[in-house]
Amino acid sequence: MLDIKRLREESDSLRGIIEARGGQLDGVLDADQKRRQLLSEVEALKGERNAVSKEIGKLKKAGEDTEAQQAEMRALGQKISGLDDDVRAAEADFNDRILRIPNIPHSSVPLGADEAANEVVRVHGEARAFDFKPETHIEIGERLGLFDLARATRMTGAGFPLFIGSGARLERGLINFMLDLHVKEHGYTEMSPPFVVNSDSMTGTGQLPKMAEDMYRTTGDDLWLIPTAEVPVTNYYREEVIEADLPIYLTAYTPCFRREAGAAGRDTRGLLRVHQFDKVEMVKFVEPETSYDELESLLLNAEDVLQRLGLHYRVLNLCSGDISFAAAKCYDIEVWAPGQDAWLEVSSCSNFEDFQARRAKIRYRNRDGKTRFVHTLNGSGVALPRLVVALLETYQRADGSIEIPEAIVPYMDGVTVLSPAGE
Repeated sequence: MLDIKRLREESDSLRGIIEARGGQLDGVLDADQKRRQLLSEVEALKGERNAVSKEIGKLKKAGEDTEAQQAEMRALGQKISGLDDDVRAAEADFNDRILRIPNIPHSSVPLGADEAANEVVRVHGEARAFDFKPETHIEIGERLGLFDLARATRMTGAGFPLFIGSGARLERGLINFMLDLHVKEHGYTEMSPPFVVNSDSMTGTGQLPKMAEDMYRTTGDDLWLIPTAEVPVTNYYREEVIEADLPIYLTAYTPCFRREAGAAGRDTRGLLRVHQFDKVEMVKFVEPETSYDELESLLLNAEDVLQRLGLHYRVLNLCSGDISFAAAKCYDIEVWAPGQDAWLEVSSCSNFEDFQARRAKIRYRNRDGKTRFVHTLNGSGVALPRLVVALLETYQRADGSIEIPEAIVPYMDGVTVLSPAGE
């Protein structure tokens, strides 16, 4: 959530930016003016009521009649009660409107309407050259029995993958590898959070109210399946003043649930775009002055995962039309998948500045003892199953087997190769 004072004072310069990102600044400003006007009217009437109350007290002491003043008190009370209802309605309207205003992009974010304006920051490694036609992960996974998408669809529906045997062990091994890396070498504290959260938590990180249709909500309860571990982990400090020293780094593995799964076609086949997926998330709570340096180190932590797995990837600085609703700046990391002949996003690393902290009421106490809104950051460290797609397609061999990257061999009980059944 943006500071309403900033929106008032910088409305001329911010209007175009906000509207380009789908927000309506004038509606917020009108709602703000209305609620302030109503509050002023209510306070004025309460002042009149206090004055009449004092007058009644004086008249009673003097033994004089107070019937007219009592009638005036009742009339003022009725007006105040009616205006209080109007104030509550105006406050609710204002809050709904301001919660739908997107964050303001940082000055280093390239301007553009869509992904075509994203900037390539760097490319790591080179695409593997094959002396045979590389298979897709679907062909590999079905042949090696790593997953069973047909039965998963029958038991749940399309977009909910089922890993089995070596496929399940590979996914679990990757999760444990990433958690160990972030905890032991990158300085994060591991968490195991709930996989469902309430509406206040979803509002705090920016999923509600704007993206409600993309989320899964339980029936009969105010609970939502988490779209990312960012939600419960960031809300760890909701409505608190952080007394611990900053920065604070937290990491967690969770499954993630999202209704939005892209248009029908190539991207919905196999494991490329699904409704449920596993992810290791990194979250930071930092002082405002350090948040952009912290974003760069967060990005390096995510890149380290891919470098140790020996994958070819690139880093993108997302443009103003492609960054998420809540982000002030975002880097995407895309790995190269030879079987798809395409780049696949496996990580987004974002600085939200104080946007989430204002919504979730997360403050910290600075060196002067004053409370300020903290800056929050998060990054995928990294997301599956697209990582599995890139690994299978990159490490496939002509004989149909899959080489296991050295970094995760210890997490695979020493298995170095996944071979077809019977070999």
